[in-house]
Amino acid sequence: MARAAGRSIGGVSTLRRILGTPTALHRLALASLVANIGIVGTGGAVRLTGSGLGCPTWPKCTDGSYVTTQEMGIHGVIEFGNRTLTFVVGLLAVACLLSALLGRPRRRGTVLWSALVLAGIPAQGVVGGITVLTHLNPWVVGLHFLASMAVIAAAYQLWARSGDRPAAAGVPGPLATLVRMVTVVTVAVLAVGTVVTGSGPHAGDAGARRTGLDPQAISQLHADLVFGLLGLSVALWFALRAADAPGSAVRAAGWLVGAELGQGLIGVVQYFTHLPAIAVVLHMVGACLVWLAALAVLEATRARAATPPTPRPAPATAAALPPELSLSHAHHEPAT
Repeated sequence: MARAAGRSIGGVSTLRRILGTPTALHRLALASLVANIGIVGTGGAVRLTGSGLGCPTWPKCTDGSYVTTQEMGIHGVIEFGNRTLTFVVGLLAVACLLSALLGRPRRRGTVLWSALVLAGIPAQGVVGGITVLTHLNPWVVGLHFLASMAVIAAAYQLWARSGDRPAAAGVPGPLATLVRMVTVVTVAVLAVGTVVTGSGPHAGDAGARRTGLDPQAISQLHADLVFGLLGLSVALWFALRAADAPGSAVRAAGWLVGAELGQGLIGVVQYFTHLPAIAVVLHMVGACLVWLAALAVLEATRARAATPPTPRPAPATAAALPPELSLSHAHHEPAT
C-alpha cells in the first residue's frame, strides 16, 4: 500500500512538472485556440465540397457504422475526417484543464476558462449533429458557426489569462463604451454573415434548402455593417492614440483595422468572382481573425491586476514526506 501511494504521488508530481507550469498552459491554450480556428476552416471545406451529408446521420456516420464506409465515397471521408478533428480539439481542451488544475498556485480564471472551452466542445458537437439531422438547415448551420465563435472566445480568454499580463488601468469611460460598440457590431457582422452564407449557393449538399431570403439584400446589409464596423474601428484607433492609451491597446486596435481591411478585400474578391470555394474558406478563417482582433482590443483596454509570478515549487525530499510514505520505510516494510 505504501509503495502504491508513493507511486501515485510520484506520478502526480511528474504530471505536474510536465503540465502544471505556466508555460505549458500558455502553449496548450495557444494550440487549442489554433485548433478551434482550424476546425472552422475544415468545416467550411466540408460544406464547400458538398460533403455536408457525407455522413447522413449522427452520432453514427451511417445507420450501421460509426465510421465512413467505402460506399460513402470521398464525401464520407471528408465529413468523417472533420468529425474526427473534434477529438483532437477535445484532447487539447482536456490537457488545458489538467494543466490549469495542476498549476501552483491554482488560478481560478484559467480553471474557469479551460472548463468552458472543454464544455463547449461536446456542445458544439451536438449542434453539428442537429445540423446533420435537420439536413443542413441553413439557420442551424449558422448557429453551428456562431457556437464555434463562442468556443474561440473562451479559448482566447484562456490563452490571454495564462500568460504574464502587466497591470492595466483600462481606458476612460467613453473609450470603453466605444470598445463595447465595436465588439457588439463585430458580433452583428458575424451573425449576418451566416445569413448571407445560408442564402447563397454553397449549401453543403445538393438537396439542402436555403433561407429563401434575397442574397443581394442580405449581402448589402452585411456590407453596410462591415463599413460601419470599419469606421468605428478606425475612430477607436485614433481615439486611443489621442487619449495616450497604452501601446498595447493602440496596437490591438491597429491589428483590428488591418484584419477588417484584409477580410473586406477577400469579401470583395469572392463577390465579384461568384464565390469560389477557396475564397469562401479564406473568408471564414478571416472572420475568426477579425473576431480574435476584436477580443484582443477588449482585453487590452479593460482594467486588470497584474498576473502574480508563479513561485517555483521546492523539490520534494524524503524528509518532507510522512514516515509511512518515506522510501526508506517502504523499502524495509515486511511483505504482506
